Amino acid sequence: MFDAPIAACWEMFHDPDSHAAKFTAMGHRELEVVEVDVSEDRLRIVIDRLVDVDVPSFARKVFQPTNRVRSIDEWVRKDDATCAGTFVLSTKGVPVEISGTTLLTADGGRSDYEIEVDVTVRVPLIGGRVAEVARGIVDQQLTDEFRLGDDWLASH
Repeated sequence: MFDAPIAACWEMFHDPDSHAAKFTAMGHRELEVVEVDVSEDRLRIVIDRLVDVDVPSFARKVFQPTNRVRSIDEWVRKDDATCAGTFVLSTKGVPVEISGTTLLTADGGRSDYEIEVDVTVRVPLIGGRVAEVARGIVDQQLTDEFRLGDDWLASH
């Protein structure tokens, strides 16, 4: 949930600076906005960055503590009260893909944000354990993103 109306959230999603500020505040480095394609009712933004994560020792053959991540976010404004999207996170050299769907709906002066995440790991034997690590990383990143999104909305 964002503590702002859907129109303000839509403006934030459209602003590459909001994405850069969020990722920088999360400690991501060497950020590059690769693509921004926006219209009144659509959005596609592609961002590359270096991300540091805590990796348990058993997963270090799959994950390094620092990884180059590419995020592709696409949104469609369906009407004044609903926005829907998809996202893909790919990590260079890591056999894990994270993707999902998003739904933003108006709730008075606030906006409900639903997200479904799919983690695919292509590693024999320890793939399930690696997927658990990846889900934990994603959960923490999403928690940070929502908090920083609210901070951005409150200050703009």
